[in-house]
Amino acid sequence: MSDEKAPLVQRPGNLPNAEYRRFEGMVEYEAVIDGLIPQTLRTIRVFDRSLSRAWSSPQRYENLRQFLLASRANRLLVVVHDAEPIERECPRVVDLVRQFSAAVRIHQTLSPAKHVYDPFVVFDSTHYVHRFHYRYLRAAHGSHDLVGAQQLLDRYAEIWEASAHTVTAGTSGL
Repeated sequence: MSDEKAPLVQRPGNLPNAEYRRFEGMVEYEAVIDGLIPQTLRTIRVFDRSLSRAWSSPQRYENLRQFLLASRANRLLVVVHDAEPIERECPRVVDLVRQFSAAVRIHQTLSPAKHVYDPFVVFDSTHYVHRFHYRYLRAAHGSHDLVGAQQLLDRYAEIWEASAHTVTAGTSGL
């Protein structure tokens, strides 16, 4: 047996600089999200059981605000299983909904999608971070990975279809 590592297999249709790596830990998961927001040019799609408090951190709030100010076409699309805690635990996210009501959408899943338990965030259509189950810390980060990102975008479209708009910019809050 040789000590050489097996070469990376390129999936057909992927960019030559595509990278995929696995990791464990919420700190790294949140750091990857924070690092990818400023690189995003058009759309951030989030799916999770509920939004963590990291979504309301000053740094993430400012990164999202700058992303939304960069272009009227930019979008932040969020689907969660439980939207109720957002007002209480993520006031900066609610502020983004109020400031950018046309660009920020928060949906809550309906019963057909309640069985989906792997949170992920897709940045444009080439970068993503994906946890394999919301209870566990195992995750993956794909960069310039068109194939992996498209798989998540397809899942996101299905989840979005099985959700309803829940958080609005009205004065009554949530």
